[in-house]
Amino acid sequence: MESVARGGTRWKRFALVMVPSVAATAAIGIGLAQGALAASFSVSGQEFKVKAKELEGYNFIQYGSIANGKTLEGKPFAEPVGVSGFKEAYITDMCQSVVTPKVPFIGNVSLELRAGTPGHDRVYAKDIYLDVSQLDADAEFSNIDIGVAAGQLKNPGPQPGTEGKYNEHGFAQRAEKAVLKDVEQKAWATTAGTFKLSGLSLRLHKGVKECF
Repeated sequence: MESVARGGTRWKRFALVMVPSVAATAAIGIGLAQGALAASFSVSGQEFKVKAKELEGYNFIQYGSIANGKTLEGKPFAEPVGVSGFKEAYITDMCQSVVTPKVPFIGNVSLELRAGTPGHDRVYAKDIYLDVSQLDADAEFSNIDIGVAAGQLKNPGPQPGTEGKYNEHGFAQRAEKAVLKDVEQKAWATTAGTFKLSGLSLRLHKGVKECF
């Protein structure tokens, strides 16, 4: 009984430390009604990784912006990001991971989320925006315009609630359709009006276990 009590205490402490990690995986369980809630928020001090076999998206836009937040030590930071937006997107075999370092009495702890895996429907997202710091994929775009002013983007436009974080006269691009295969990306945040995760599996691992 004594060992069980100690284990419970450790996991309570872990939960307190893990809160920023769960906040970082903004795609999990977010119901952001379009136009009803500003999407701007302070990001956590942890990037997360996303891997997917394929992302098929419609009404694609991309432009430069800034992600603001605080490090795990509480120090303010700002990072440049490439914001990718889709009116609708379908994701095949998605893996998302984030590592929380130096959890008291445990060490590193990894959160791993999988959805849209073989045998399940693809992940579906509507009005989705991804604040990306790194992206590797094989990409194909249909009816693409490169060099559009960010303020001219429509349906979708730039992420609501983030005015002042991007230059409306700055470089942007848009396409009717984008297909990205073998996707590996690092991101600070994801928001979506609708995010349906078929076959959702969420696991915690001691140590470092990432999607790539």
